[in-house]
Amino acid sequence: MVDLGTLNEAFAVRFQESEPHAFYDYHNAPTNQYVITLTGTLEFETYPGEKFILEPGEILIAQDTTGTAHKWRLMDDEPWKRVYVTFDPAKPINFVADK
Repeated sequence: MVDLGTLNEAFAVRFQESEPHAFYDYHNAPTNQYVITLTGTLEFETYPGEKFILEPGEILIAQDTTGTAHKWRLMDDEPWKRVYVTFDPAKPINFVADK
Protein backbone atom coordinates (compact mmCIF):
# COMPACT_ATOMS: atom_id res chain seq x y z
CA MET A 1 0.00 0.00 0.00
CA VAL A 2 1.13 3.57 -0.54
CA ASP A 3 1.58 5.90 2.44
CA LEU A 4 -0.41 8.94 1.36
CA GLY A 5 1.29 11.29 3.83
CA THR A 6 4.77 11.01 2.31
CA LEU A 7 6.05 13.02 -0.65
CA ASN A 8 8.38 11.45 -3.21
CA GLU A 9 10.56 13.13 -5.79
CA ALA A 10 9.55 12.09 -9.33
CA PHE A 11 11.94 12.09 -12.31
CA ALA A 12 9.27 11.92 -15.01
CA VAL A 13 5.59 11.30 -15.63
CA ARG A 14 4.41 9.47 -18.76
CA PHE A 15 0.91 8.52 -19.91
CA GLN A 16 0.25 5.43 -22.03
CA GLU A 17 -2.74 3.56 -23.44
CA SER A 18 -3.13 -0.02 -24.69
CA GLU A 19 -6.11 -1.26 -26.70
CA PRO A 20 -8.73 -3.54 -25.09
CA HIS A 21 -7.64 -7.20 -24.84
CA ALA A 22 -3.96 -6.28 -25.38
CA PHE A 23 -1.19 -8.28 -23.73
CA TYR A 24 2.54 -7.94 -23.23
CA ASP A 25 4.69 -11.04 -22.72
CA TYR A 26 7.50 -11.32 -20.16
CA HIS A 27 9.60 -8.17 -19.86
CA ASN A 28 11.40 -6.13 -17.21
CA ALA A 29 10.43 -2.66 -16.10
CA PRO A 30 12.59 -0.08 -17.92
CA THR A 31 13.17 1.81 -14.66
CA ASN A 32 11.86 1.95 -11.08
CA GLN A 33 8.39 3.39 -11.35
CA TYR A 34 4.84 3.62 -10.11
CA VAL A 35 2.26 2.35 -12.58
CA ILE A 36 -1.12 3.94 -11.85
CA THR A 37 -4.07 2.31 -13.61
CA LEU A 38 -6.70 4.82 -14.75
CA THR A 39 -8.96 2.52 -16.84
CA GLY A 40 -9.00 -1.16 -17.70
CA THR A 41 -8.64 -4.30 -15.64
CA LEU A 42 -5.64 -6.51 -16.18
CA GLU A 43 -4.14 -9.72 -14.97
CA PHE A 44 -0.53 -9.24 -13.94
CA GLU A 45 1.84 -12.19 -13.58
CA THR A 46 5.38 -12.31 -12.20
CA TYR A 47 7.97 -14.72 -13.59
CA PRO A 48 7.65 -17.16 -10.66
CA GLY A 49 3.93 -17.41 -11.49
CA GLU A 50 2.28 -15.12 -8.91
CA LYS A 51 -0.89 -13.64 -10.46
CA PHE A 52 -3.02 -10.74 -9.32
CA ILE A 53 -5.58 -8.34 -10.77
CA LEU A 54 -4.98 -4.60 -11.21
CA GLU A 55 -8.05 -2.37 -11.38
CA PRO A 56 -8.55 1.37 -11.95
CA GLY A 57 -7.13 3.41 -9.10
CA GLU A 58 -4.56 0.82 -8.05
CA ILE A 59 -0.84 1.56 -7.97
CA LEU A 60 1.80 -0.99 -8.90
CA ILE A 61 5.39 -0.34 -7.83
CA ALA A 62 7.58 -1.79 -10.60
CA GLN A 63 11.17 -2.42 -9.53
CA ASP A 64 12.01 -5.57 -11.53
CA THR A 65 14.47 -3.84 -13.87
CA THR A 66 16.73 -6.93 -14.05
CA GLY A 67 16.39 -10.63 -13.37
CA THR A 68 12.83 -11.90 -12.99
CA ALA A 69 10.23 -10.34 -15.22
CA HIS A 70 6.47 -9.87 -15.47
CA LYS A 71 3.71 -9.97 -18.08
CA TRP A 72 0.19 -8.64 -18.30
CA ARG A 73 -3.06 -9.02 -20.25
CA LEU A 74 -6.20 -6.90 -20.34
CA MET A 75 -9.27 -8.74 -19.12
CA ASP A 76 -12.11 -6.45 -20.17
CA ASP A 77 -13.32 -4.31 -23.07
CA GLU A 78 -11.70 -1.13 -21.79
CA PRO A 79 -8.34 0.24 -22.92
CA TRP A 80 -5.62 0.22 -20.27
CA LYS A 81 -4.90 3.88 -19.61
CA ARG A 82 -2.11 4.38 -17.13
CA VAL A 83 0.42 6.82 -15.73
CA TYR A 84 4.06 5.92 -15.18
CA VAL A 85 5.86 7.93 -12.50
CA THR A 86 9.59 7.22 -12.37
CA PHE A 87 11.61 7.70 -9.20
CA ASP A 88 15.17 7.47 -7.93
CA PRO A 89 15.84 3.88 -6.73
CA ALA A 90 18.43 5.19 -4.23
CA LYS A 91 15.80 7.17 -2.33
CA PRO A 92 13.06 5.71 -0.12
CA ILE A 93 9.56 5.48 -1.54
CA ASN A 94 6.23 5.75 0.25
CA PHE A 95 5.41 2.04 0.07
CA VAL A 96 4.17 0.20 3.15
CA ALA A 97 3.97 -3.61 2.94
CA ASP A 98 0.62 -5.24 3.75
CA LYS A 99 0.50 -6.77 7.20
